[in-house]
Amino acid sequence: MSLQQHGGGYGPRTPPKDRWSRQMAIGSRLFTLIPPWYHLRVALTVRTDDKLEKALTVLAAAEGTSRQEIIRRAVLERYERSGHVDRVAGSTKKMQQQWGDVLERLRTT
Repeated sequence: MSLQQHGGGYGPRTPPKDRWSRQMAIGSRLFTLIPPWYHLRVALTVRTDDKLEKALTVLAAAEGTSRQEIIRRAVLERYERSGHVDRVAGSTKKMQQQWGDVLERLRTT
């Protein structure tokens, strides 16, 4: 990994130009460790255990895709499902309000 030179000399260190940059001194030079573009374009790291590793490997091989894609699909599917559950609950509540008396009569007959 190459480090981008940010400054030099023995003078005081300059603060990062933006809130995302991290700097470190190597000798008398100051280097930016994490460039700003990284935070806009690079994904996060997922820590896994042995069980998840095995599941990801098997699913990726079976579907002919990457482990990242398996995780991406799982998160999006869960997100969509959670929205669906909320919509169904809202719809059920509306139907109970609208048809509650009819449903109650059907239940008791």
